[in-house]
Amino acid sequence: MENFDLFSEDMSSNRKADLNEVFDLAILGAGPAGLTASIYAGRAGLKFILVERLSSGGQIVFSDQVDNYPGFPEGISGSQLMERFEKQASKFGTQIFSGEVREIKKSDNLFLIETSSGTIKSRSVIYAMGADPMKLPVPEEERFRGKGVSYCATCDAAFFKDKIVCVVGGGDTALYDALHLSRFAKNVIVLHRRDKLRAVKVLQDIVKKNPRIELLLEHIPLHIIGNKKVEGLEVENVKTRESKVINIDGIFVAIGIVPNTLPLKGIVELDEKGFIKTDLNMETSVQGLFAAGDVRATPLRQVVTAASDGAIAAFSAQKYLENLER
Repeated sequence: MENFDLFSEDMSSNRKADLNEVFDLAILGAGPAGLTASIYAGRAGLKFILVERLSSGGQIVFSDQVDNYPGFPEGISGSQLMERFEKQASKFGTQIFSGEVREIKKSDNLFLIETSSGTIKSRSVIYAMGADPMKLPVPEEERFRGKGVSYCATCDAAFFKDKIVCVVGGGDTALYDALHLSRFAKNVIVLHRRDKLRAVKVLQDIVKKNPRIELLLEHIPLHIIGNKKVEGLEVENVKTRESKVINIDGIFVAIGIVPNTLPLKGIVELDEKGFIKTDLNMETSVQGLFAAGDVRATPLRQVVTAASDGAIAAFSAQKYLENLER
């Protein structure tokens, strides 16, 4: 018998997963979507497994303060919020098992999930492995993540009221972020490596008319300056190679995100950016395979929407399994 090692002591129980058995549901990814799905799966009495390759919680654990999740009027840190998700999930029998998903196949009505810790057999799957933000070409980015470096203007704009911030990027997302930030920040600098923005013209026109937004084109970031938090950014002119330091309090990275869909390439239908297409029930183009959270094609990626996706996906998986048994 081949077993996963328990990945989180807080989520452990006396039972270990026997990979020779067939699960009703395999939940892949232990972020807000996956943890919520496990709560609903546990409440439904499904035999399920929750797999995570790193630590649970997803990207939100790097946020020092979350102010837009309902029920916490004073705000809460991302790590504390996810601890509460875990605690509630464990109440319904959830265990997190360590394993990196490498390949997913479907044979008849059975999914075979190849992981670094063995093969999982399940009658249904919720794929909730999230998306990663594209990184800046600066060595200090990770050190200042959550300390002035953010990837979500919707989440963190209010923390920069009357401060100076920089948005790195030139597409639609970057300009939307800049406009949102301009409602809070004293000044917003949009840094873009090309001489023209990539966003649609109507959005560019709105941004150029905003007195709080400044465009700094043909520049790239070199180094983040600061001690315990962001205090400045060294930038370089791509033509002259001259560098300078701009004094800022925060950096919002908006150069794109990459969905973690490699194990599903060629299996399910993806959009042009590689995100998984689903219907309103979170079902993909493959019956019995559901997607939830940031990995899904969706107009908004927040903890609250990921949790909603996870709940719907688990409910839909339960209905799918009921139909299989008829």
